[in-house]
Amino acid sequence: MHLAVDYTPAALQGAGIGRYTRGLIEALLPLLDEQDRVTLLYPREKAPFARSSWPPFVRIRRLPLPDRYQTLLWHRLRVPLPVELWTGPVDLFHAPNFLLPPVRRAKTLLTIHDLAFLVRPQYAYPPLRRFLEQTVPRSIARADHILADSQASRQDAIRLFGLDPARVTVVGAGVGPRFRPLPPSSLASVRARYHLEAPFVLSVSTLEPRKNFDGLVRAFARARRAARFPHHLVIAGGKGWLYEPIFAAVEEENAQAFVHFLGFIPDEDLPALYNLADLFAFPSHYEGFGLPVLEALACGTPVLCTDTSSLPEIAGDAAWLIPTDDPEALEGALIHLLMHPDLRASLAAKGPAQAAHFTWDAAAQRLIQVYQVLIMNHTHP
Repeated sequence: MHLAVDYTPAALQGAGIGRYTRGLIEALLPLLDEQDRVTLLYPREKAPFARSSWPPFVRIRRLPLPDRYQTLLWHRLRVPLPVELWTGPVDLFHAPNFLLPPVRRAKTLLTIHDLAFLVRPQYAYPPLRRFLEQTVPRSIARADHILADSQASRQDAIRLFGLDPARVTVVGAGVGPRFRPLPPSSLASVRARYHLEAPFVLSVSTLEPRKNFDGLVRAFARARRAARFPHHLVIAGGKGWLYEPIFAAVEEENAQAFVHFLGFIPDEDLPALYNLADLFAFPSHYEGFGLPVLEALACGTPVLCTDTSSLPEIAGDAAWLIPTDDPEALEGALIHLLMHPDLRASLAAKGPAQAAHFTWDAAAQRLIQVYQVLIMNHTHP
């Protein structure tokens, strides 16, 4: 088979969809053989990877415009230039980031990672929400098949767009082998690099309203005043949008001395960071998958998260689940878990086994099945 994949999110996004796309394609390529051909579309603003980085059956094709202008051309102005002008003839085109460009003859596969802009529109950046409201339904209508990250996202897509359930397949994320419990001796350099002297609660994600970091800061500050535990709160993630209330919460709670923002953390430091934490807290309002929860579980870090959207299916019984939008429940759970190390140890012991249900290899195997069935002209995988 000859397939093409838009590798733009993998090249441009360090977190979230970028990590998902990189993980999936890196697991996919070893499962293909020399008779298959893969074309990866690369954004204009990034230099392509060295040719030696890829198997010989992989070709890199650079798009003619930077991603922003390519999006303007295809999805705002709707200029009908088919993607095959850059990929050449292919059997299947996979768009892994919500939007499907014009395609002439190839079968088409579209990945939607979540529908937060419809389910929780109050937490979306307004210009982006309006853009997605216009463009995502058009892409879904044109795609031959849809991929979703989780059963929760699949059900949202079926419900919101009236889709035939047979048109939507779940291909989730995985967690790599480097996310595992690590010996204390291997953690000292990361502890020193980020000045993590005090015991701490960790949260990891892009700073944006849907992640509920302002609620976490307030609940943590109040729990710390009530229970007088020594822990600090450490938040790792780059700035996204509408993040000002997070920093306002730190000021209003006088929490500057014990709430720390690390910014974006490179992938190589993340396993040690999870291992160093006494608790991982993820009080998100909505998740398409929730990759940080999976990574924390794999590292044997006890997890506290909300019971919304995809998180229960990712966490199983290995995490402490609380209702979303319930500040008192979050505060109470923080106190309970931080004051009971035996409970944290019980959760930590369950984490790696739960995370083992999610592997990139299994996700890539399922993806190949979808590719093959679509290419063979069946209606649905």
